[in-house]
Amino acid sequence: MLRHSIKGFLLAALFLGVVTVSSAQDKVVDQIVAIVGSNPILKSDIEAQAIQRQAEGQTTEGDLKCEILESLLEQKLLLAEAELDTNIVVTDNQINSNMDRRMSYFIENIGSEKEVETYFKKSINQLKSEMGEMIKEQLKTEQMQTTITKNVTSTPSEVRNYFRQQPKEQIPMIGSQMEYAQITILPVITEQEDLEVKSKLRDFKRRVEAGENFATLAVMYSEDPGSARDGGAMDYVGRGMLDPAFATEAFNLKVGTVSKVVKSEYGYHIIQLIDRKGEKIKCRHILIRPKIDPLELDKSKNRIDSLASFIAKKSISWEQAAYLYSSDKSTRNNGGLVTSQQTGSSKFLMEELDPAVSKVITDLKVGEVSAPFLAMDDKQRQVYKMVKLLSRSNAHPANLQEDYQYLSEVFIEKKKEKIYREWIAKQQAKTYIHIDDLYSNCNFRLKSWKK
Repeated sequence: MLRHSIKGFLLAALFLGVVTVSSAQDKVVDQIVAIVGSNPILKSDIEAQAIQRQAEGQTTEGDLKCEILESLLEQKLLLAEAELDTNIVVTDNQINSNMDRRMSYFIENIGSEKEVETYFKKSINQLKSEMGEMIKEQLKTEQMQTTITKNVTSTPSEVRNYFRQQPKEQIPMIGSQMEYAQITILPVITEQEDLEVKSKLRDFKRRVEAGENFATLAVMYSEDPGSARDGGAMDYVGRGMLDPAFATEAFNLKVGTVSKVVKSEYGYHIIQLIDRKGEKIKCRHILIRPKIDPLELDKSKNRIDSLASFIAKKSISWEQAAYLYSSDKSTRNNGGLVTSQQTGSSKFLMEELDPAVSKVITDLKVGEVSAPFLAMDDKQRQVYKMVKLLSRSNAHPANLQEDYQYLSEVFIEKKKEKIYREWIAKQQAKTYIHIDDLYSNCNFRLKSWKK
């Protein structure tokens, strides 16, 4: 039943209307319903998105198709400006990664690649070809929207004034948050495994230098799921965005050459430089992660069990144990305190926690230390870990003393929205916009769409 409903949705709205349905019964007769600058908006674009939103259970108090049209009008304004901005670049790697994610979703819900091809009477390559330009436009408009608001900041006085002006009923509720610290023990990689991984990568390097394709080897053997499917290719990155050892080697390469074996916190790599633009490089790599010997995994468990015992007996403080023995370089100098990589905050909602952590921290009291457990660290390595609950707050209306960071983020988002709407209004005034009479009764949020 579920699969049939998903297929029905896909048939009408696959890839937001890029794929046309060939049968006479289901064929949508296209019609230009709006023009923004030189970019048309088709009736089929609106119909496809309407079916998609309905299939996802989205509801609206207004006219759904009018809301979709206004969204598309904004997208076309963004696209027109993005095409003039030389700093906005969409790479083939970005398009292909996005395309692969979408295709995987549809294959998962319809069946195999062959079933997808049969269902839509098109090959996978044809479907991808039809998706390419649409994905490129979407990525450009997303970048443009980010560019418009990238310099938005706030001051403490702005945040305080904004919060104090809010009616009591509009003050947001903050869910229960917690702070925790961790100590991790990383299993030792055996010398034999270390040598075998290095030998395998040196062999790949020799094969590339003998004429084999680096990208093909990356697809077949690299253990980095984010880049392997794209032949090991990464987007343009600066030195600070890479592991230090990886960056040192990659930035010293000449275009087309292959590095020696490089050890990073993620594993071992060989790297090939593709291109260089100023302080950024584009490269591809093959990553091999050393396998952990079960005996070494047991040893790391014994080590953390002993450490937990010493902490419980107060033979060593938690902070000393973290500093002297934790494998996590990012937390051990701060008593093991964990902070979010996204926000920099040490306060987490339960749903923001790693599942392995949330499972054990739920029943801890403040100040209590968990029993050691097996988990994955942020480098996707197996580690034994124990956590200490440092604080837990009850759900409460937001206040400046406890929730300044959150309120600052809310204020910045409001400020970004205001700047973005001002930008849209400015672009509307200087751009040719025509909307078909079919949508003349739409009650748009911005009245200035109708000139």
